[in-house]
Amino acid sequence: MLSRKWLMALQLVAAFAASSCIKVPPEARMAYLKVVAEPKQTTVYSNDRFLGSAHLLQKQPKALPPGTKYLTFKAAGYFPHDLQIKLPVGETTVKVKLRPIPP
Repeated sequence: MLSRKWLMALQLVAAFAASSCIKVPPEARMAYLKVVAEPKQTTVYSNDRFLGSAHLLQKQPKALPPGTKYLTFKAAGYFPHDLQIKLPVGETTVKVKLRPIPP
C-alpha cells in the first residue's frame, strides 16, 4: 500500500502533467493576415494602425489577435478601400483590387 506522501506526490505529478498538456502555445492562438492586393504598392492599416505593405504581407502574414478588424487599403492614385473582417485563429487571405482615380 502506498504511503500518504507517495500518494500526494503522484497526484501532484498527475495534475502537473495534465495542466501542461492542455496549454496551447501563444502563436497557435493568433490570427495571421495575408494580403494579396493590386497595385503592389498598396499599404494596409488596421484600426488606423499601419500593418505594412501588401507586397510584404503576401510573403509574410501579419500576426494579430483574433477578432473583428477594420482594414483600410491605400495606394497613390487609387481610391482607398475599407473592409471589416472577422479574423479567426489561423491564416486568412484577403484579396483586394483598388480602383484607380480617373485623370
